[in-house]
Amino acid sequence: MSLGHRILLSLPRLQRGSDKAPLGERMRGALVKPPPPSTASAKKPNRPRSVEELEDAVRYADDKERLTGLLLAPVAAAIGVLVVNDRVSKHAPEFLKNGKSNPQYVSLSVLHELELVFLGLALVMLASAYFRKRLFLGIAMALYGLAIFNLRYWGFGAPFILIGAWLLVRAYRAQRDLREATGDVRGRGRAGPARGPTRTPPNKRYTPRAAPPKRSPRKPENEQKAG
Repeated sequence: MSLGHRILLSLPRLQRGSDKAPLGERMRGALVKPPPPSTASAKKPNRPRSVEELEDAVRYADDKERLTGLLLAPVAAAIGVLVVNDRVSKHAPEFLKNGKSNPQYVSLSVLHELELVFLGLALVMLASAYFRKRLFLGIAMALYGLAIFNLRYWGFGAPFILIGAWLLVRAYRAQRDLREATGDVRGRGRAGPARGPTRTPPNKRYTPRAAPPKRSPRKPENEQKAG
């Protein structure tokens, strides 16, 4: 078989291969867990969302939030290890040359415990993103960013603080939309139907009644005439 025939025979296979999705979409589909059906239907524009869809939006994070957590959790673990190793390499002595205690001294055991805290927060980010828990993911990212920021690694801590604040704001907005849809302005527990104005509870303190005024006895009619 000549080279031209081989090329012609391979054309249908090339055409079938062009139907595949791009590599980025396939990776996204492999990483992102499909949302619940009600959450997916809530993304349709120009349609008010039902209470069930709003409840799902409160409980579960969307694809963008979940993918952000899945990508940043390993980055957070790597940053935590690098920060602790940098602090260990720049470890200050316990005492100064004049014999006084060094205020910048930090115990190595404390640094290693801090590394475990960073890894634990990164694990919480990963688990929260996998199970679509937006609130826990935002809290974990904000705490991680504050911890890194307090160690004066501002370039590493600021992005996690901003992303954590973004997630917390989205969680608050989802809760607000649910309260507005159900009419529960107080937001106590599960939303219920709106109630009318409540009556003032009666005062349980006992107040004795005032005694009626005493009347003077009436005189008999014969005495009135005699008088």
